[in-house]
Amino acid sequence: MLLVVDVGNTQTHFGVIPADSNEVARHWRFATVRESTGDELGAVLANLLALTKLSFDDVDDSIVSSTVPQLSEQWTTMSERYLGHEMLVVGPAIKTGMPIRMDNPYEVGADRLVNAVAAYERVRDACVVVDFGTAITYDAVSPAGEYLGGIITPGAEISIDALYERAAKLPKVELAEPRSLIGKSTVDAIRSGIVFGFAGQVESIVKRLRDELGAATHVIATGGLAGVLVPFIRETIDEVDEMLTLTGLRLIWERNQS
Repeated sequence: MLLVVDVGNTQTHFGVIPADSNEVARHWRFATVRESTGDELGAVLANLLALTKLSFDDVDDSIVSSTVPQLSEQWTTMSERYLGHEMLVVGPAIKTGMPIRMDNPYEVGADRLVNAVAAYERVRDACVVVDFGTAITYDAVSPAGEYLGGIITPGAEISIDALYERAAKLPKVELAEPRSLIGKSTVDAIRSGIVFGFAGQVESIVKRLRDELGAATHVIATGGLAGVLVPFIRETIDEVDEMLTLTGLRLIWERNQS
């Protein structure tokens, strides 16, 4: 069984893929804590595996992508100590099968490259991945399967935090579906502004990307906040795939087995 781990700035998403399948059989999310040790990560992993009657012995190999550099080392430490093997880390030396057309290829975030690999494997044509996480990222892939670059904007939760910290009279609200476009309370007004504001941003950026890449460019949404925002985005998202990053990790692991 393959363990696939995506460490984000806010959440860590990981799952297990059976040896005889390409699909994620079980997956979990927990808050990313930058100070976590390998032993603490091992304890979390053991407890979550146990919920589905699995254990360390069921994990034959593993791969991790991380936007938090110090946690990459802790995950590899955990793997060596508890899983008994060296965990593959997505980084500059790894084989992805995707040329990177950036000024500095080493700048590309591991999770963004993993998403691009998974998206292109699915459509085999021009595509864009919109990842709704701590930041909202847009990653563009050419019809030939080249990573072209992308766009990064602050995420919805960052904007809520900034509004709360900078405006003395405004409360901090939870990101959720607004009751209506016109808010009847301060909380409703903030929630409407965040949700419809970001929906409009995504619609505009994706339209510009399609103008540049071609009208048929396939757009896939993923990330922990996609479920909240995508329902309010009109006609620009072709599909939502919560497992896109984990699928990309499996593909990259397979390409590094020779």
